[in-house]
Amino acid sequence: MFYWFLKWIAIGPLLRVVYRPHTEGEENIPTDGPAILASNHLSYADWLFMPLTVPRKITFAAKAEYFTSPGIKGWFQKLFFSGAGQVPIDRSGASAAEGALVTAKRVLADGDLFGIYPEGTRSHDGRLYRGKTGVARLALETGVPVIPVAVVGTDVVAPPGKKFGSITRPVVRFGKPLDFERYEGLENDRYILRSITDEIMYEIMRLSGQEYVDMYANRAKEEQKKADADARAAAKAAAEPAAASTGPGPAGDDHAPESKAS
Repeated sequence: MFYWFLKWIAIGPLLRVVYRPHTEGEENIPTDGPAILASNHLSYADWLFMPLTVPRKITFAAKAEYFTSPGIKGWFQKLFFSGAGQVPIDRSGASAAEGALVTAKRVLADGDLFGIYPEGTRSHDGRLYRGKTGVARLALETGVPVIPVAVVGTDVVAPPGKKFGSITRPVVRFGKPLDFERYEGLENDRYILRSITDEIMYEIMRLSGQEYVDMYANRAKEEQKKADADARAAAKAAAEPAAASTGPGPAGDDHAPESKAS
């Protein structure tokens, strides 16, 4: 109930008036039954604008910490994320990835839409990165279609590292459903999982127009951080000799020429 309150009364109308999001391909969303919505991930605002354009509820898996924080703040945080269509990752498994799959299967078994970001994290530079194979495993183990989604412009609304950016008109594009029934029973074949994931990422790239990078986004972020740190260290090292050369001469310099008395 709170989900629909946020979407149609509290937050949704404001976002529609201010940003006027545009939707393409909404006819590719089934009117009922389960489906996986696999999207690119440019900004934390993605999970606000994508559900805004779909008449059905979309559920995402979120960190369990969002639902277990203590105190009044924790209670409001849990209320908001639950109302925004997010459910905690089941941490009874061996890893967060396994827990996310368990949560997703439960949502899909109920006949609902499940949203997932195959890149695993937000893009730090606007490019599309290599997808993780969890989306392929989920598709094969549940037998539901995958709908590729491209969200464009949210990195202008909320750029990486900032809470607010500029006002622009985000676009949400839904591609045609992808059916992977031909791979039934091969969910443990890592080559098949990679092939399916790459097919999904290709469709997302085609819809979004992003440059594709065959590298995981987390690794790219770490390499960028290291490059930035190395650049700062090099700049600091270059500045130190320059500062020393322009500083005062040696203290007590007895060899300075004396001025002649007039």
